[in-house]
Amino acid sequence: MSLQAYQQAAQQAENPRDTEYRLFGEVTRALMKASEADPLDIKTRIDTLDWNRRLWSALASDCAREENALPEAVRATIITLSLWVNSHSSEVMRRVESFQPLIEVNRLIMQGLSGQTEAA
Repeated sequence: MSLQAYQQAAQQAENPRDTEYRLFGEVTRALMKASEADPLDIKTRIDTLDWNRRLWSALASDCAREENALPEAVRATIITLSLWVNSHSSEVMRRVESFQPLIEVNRLIMQGLSGQTEAA
């Protein structure tokens, strides 16, 4: 009985791409909400920017592993984007930049994860 329950759960589980899409959706919604929050609501800004940074840091760490199956150029791009997210997030915290570019990058990643492409 427990083996059947496990097999059924495994069939219903998300694949990694769906999990990444869902996580990007949650973080992006939080970024949108933080962008509309009172600029003096430092906690919301810090927590949201930190969550987004941690997501990108995890992706970059995974891409830095030699056993990662993604093409090297894609891995390098993700690492570069992670560095940019970190830098831009600092600018947002200093109120020099807006949340919008972070939101846009996350949305583009979500489009790629969902298989959607934008016409040039």
